[in-house]
Amino acid sequence: MKHLIKKIKIQKIYGGQANPSPPIGPILGSSGVNIMEFCKQYNNKTKEWKGELCPVIISLYQDKSFSFIIKQPPVSIQLLNLIDKKKGSKESNRDKIGTISMDKIKIIANNKIKDMNCYSIKSAISMIIGTAKSMGIDI
Repeated sequence: MKHLIKKIKIQKIYGGQANPSPPIGPILGSSGVNIMEFCKQYNNKTKEWKGELCPVIISLYQDKSFSFIIKQPPVSIQLLNLIDKKKGSKESNRDKIGTISMDKIKIIANNKIKDMNCYSIKSAISMIIGTAKSMGIDI
């Protein structure tokens, strides 16, 4: 059994676009991991999400090997993609930037529930609704 040294979470990494430059290179290079091998595996697993933000949790082992888990894109990014906007409203209580149906929120909740800190679909939906409201998106 491999001995786990540490886990690293990288938030700002886009699907199909991993390369040895920052933030990946310095983090993995200082741990002695083969950076190009990680980039190749990550890009292969995320080729269908090309260009989307796909956070990753990398487990580093004593023998310089690694494994990783790719997370779903953040809820805020998924909501903005659905309404074709780049960023949320500066004043979410006054300026509304779009509307999303409850059906689309349920789809996001079903996809994202394994990454969220909740156990029921109902609580995941309420968290996503809260995120949407804070961004100026009507339901």
